[in-house]
Amino acid sequence: MHSVHQADVIFGLSPALFAGSLFVLTYLLIITERLNRAIIAMMAAALMIVGGVLTQEAAVQGVDFNTIGLLTGMMIIVGITRDSGVFQYLAIRSAKAVKADPWGILVMLMFVTALLSALLDNVTTVLLIAPITLLITDTLKISAYPYLFAEIFASNIGGTATLIGDPPNIMIGSATGLGYNDFL
Repeated sequence: MHSVHQADVIFGLSPALFAGSLFVLTYLLIITERLNRAIIAMMAAALMIVGGVLTQEAAVQGVDFNTIGLLTGMMIIVGITRDSGVFQYLAIRSAKAVKADPWGILVMLMFVTALLSALLDNVTTVLLIAPITLLITDTLKISAYPYLFAEIFASNIGGTATLIGDPPNIMIGSATGLGYNDFL
């Protein structure tokens, strides 16, 4: 596999210096938030090809299409499920099950978050559960911070439990040939 083009000098720089400089510049541009980070990343990837550090073939080989396909499918499923109100139902039902006890709500929201995060990616889970948590805590007139932090921890734990719970898990499974049950 020829992932690196054998160029001696690119724009007056060695390939390693060019790639390193482009890496730093890319992160600086992302930090400024003046452009969309996806556009910045695509421009940096294009510059790696134009600069001769990577060939087009090597760039395409570096893309994990299994991960992209699974994430695309999950986004579609989450969009449909979110619109149907399933996530709100689960969270509110959990709060009612513990009779609005703050500690019980904390445990139930953590459990629901971890469970959903094992089935969906963890960032999406937090983005779906956090507004419901804010609604519940506002209604009960209690601080949302402990609940949100607990959900973040639960999301990370739940996300590591399954192959589809987090993008790195998908990449590991794809690279090693592990199936869903093998990953468990």
